[in-house]
Formats: sequence, structure tokens, C-alpha cells
Amino acid sequence: MDASDLHTPVMLERTLELLAPAIAAAVEAGRTPVVVDGTLGMGGHTEALLAAHPTLVVAGIDRDPDAIRLAGARLARFGDRFVPVQATYDRIDLAAEAAGVRLVDGILLDLGVSSLQLDAADRGFAYAKDAPLDMRMGQSGDVTAASILAERSDRELSRLFREYGDEKLADRYARAIVAARATAPIETSAQLVDILQAATPRALSNQGHPAKRVFQALRIEVNQELAILERTMPAAIAALAVGGRIVVLAYQSLEDRIVKRALQAAASSTAPLDLPAELPEHAPQLRLLVRGAELADEDERAANPRSAPVRLRAAQRIRPASIPEELA
Repeated sequence: MDASDLHTPVMLERTLELLAPAIAAAVEAGRTPVVVDGTLGMGGHTEALLAAHPTLVVAGIDRDPDAIRLAGARLARFGDRFVPVQATYDRIDLAAEAAGVRLVDGILLDLGVSSLQLDAADRGFAYAKDAPLDMRMGQSGDVTAASILAERSDRELSRLFREYGDEKLADRYARAIVAARATAPIETSAQLVDILQAATPRALSNQGHPAKRVFQALRIEVNQELAILERTMPAAIAALAVGGRIVVLAYQSLEDRIVKRALQAAASSTAPLDLPAELPEHAPQLRLLVRGAELADEDERAANPRSAPVRLRAAQRIRPASIPEELA
């Protein structure tokens, strides 16, 4: 299996453009530039970064051993300039350490489910493919989508679908699932899709696939994606060297809200309103590089439908982190 055939990187050229100045500044300062790709996936963004910058080292994080293996094969020609790290992406410290530094020049987070996971028929991520309801990105741990459907109450399921999927029929779908599991365990994606379709009012049957938001909510819960992202953003900001840049691509509003809040907070002064002068420790840590969130252009959305929901945000560190930069 060739990883390059499985994945088209989203907003690739814009990502390269935003990270390039930080990489160039490190080179000009006589340092080996280091970027952490916190969501390695199939390695498309990392491949383009390594090809564009001959001295760059990229530490690529992924919790999925299949991604580490396939991306590693794809990136083998770059030798030790690619450093694989099997972990969740909140462990940016591990990735920096693996690359031999404490502070890094760039961080990329391409959030959500990867093409490898979405396209793998046996992983249960896609409602259009019948498979066991697993949805574990790292293929470890006891919690799966099937175990959640088997063990949670209708109230808990309803809350999950509403909060993580913004599903308007959350109560209805939760009751249908609890009723169905009383007859037989819900173990495959096809079973769940059938239950959701049967519970969808005829008047709403033409308003998108009824399983889309439920599958999203289950995936987020199984993998604790939002909790990990909440930990990742402050860790990422702290790991940036002065002049370093972070680029984040989010695919749904819950992710984007966390990213937006973290970047805006770090780009704002923390000085009390009644303080006559801003002290250095109250100055913003970041400078936002884009206004609001950028979207993929029409051509990319047409060529790669998975880019349609993406929201890109980026920022640059403008004052030292808590770790002195000379220790990087």
C-alpha cells in the first residue's frame, strides 16, 4: 500500500507558506530547524515540508501504528530528518525531545480523522462501509464505539450526540439505540445506520445522512479528541521558540472553538485593566497570522471534498516561552 495514493493533504501550499518564514529564520540563525507534525497521518504535509527545506527535521506524531508504519515508508528517503513518534498529539514535548530540542520552530496540527482511518473498511469510522464499530485511532484501550452503545444510558447517549455531534434528533436516536440493543447487540456500522435511518422522520430523510453526526460524536468520545486538543494547545504554544509558528486545520466547530480560544488568549495582553503600564510578562505571547479562519479555495474544495469544512488558523510566538530559548 502506497501512502501517497491514500491521502491528499489539505491546504498544503498555504500551510507551507505560513511555516516557511520560521524555518528560514532558524536556518539564518545557524540552527537546524525543527517542525512537529502533531497529526502525521499519511505523511503528506511532512513529505512536502521535508522536500521544500533541505535541512529541516520533522518529528511526526501519530497514535495509530499503521500511520507510523505507512508514513515511515513514504518518508524513508529523508533518513533521520524524519523522526516518528507514536503518541497522542498533546505529547509535543516527547516529539521535541526525540528531535533533540526543547523548543521548536513550527507546529502543524491537521485535526480530525485521517484518510487512512476513514478509508480503512475494518476500522468502523465510515458510516458508508459496514465494519465492526471500533473507531479507536490508536487501536488500543477498551472503549470502542460498540462498547459505548452497549453501556451508556439513553440520557448519556443523547448528551453525547448533542454535544459532540450537534445532532437535533439526539433524544430520538438515543432511545432507538437503547430499544434496539435490548434485542441484539449493536456491533457493526451497518446495524447502527439501519437503526438511525429507521428512527429518522420521513420529513427529514432528505436532509443529509442521519448517521453523520452520530458517528462523529462516537469517534470523538472513543478517542477523547477534544480533551486531548484542550491539553495540546497550551503545550504547543509553550513549545514554540520565539519566531516559531503554529498552523492548525480544524474540521468541525468544536475543534475550531478550542483552537480559536487558545490562540486568541495567547495573542492578548493579560495586564489588569487598572495597571498603568503593561509589564513584559503581561504582553501577548503570540501574533495571529490570519484574520479569523481561512477556508480552502473553490478549486481545492472541488478537487478534494474533504477540504470543504476545514478552518485554518495560524500564529507566531513573539516573546519567549517559560523555557529560555538558549536551552532549545
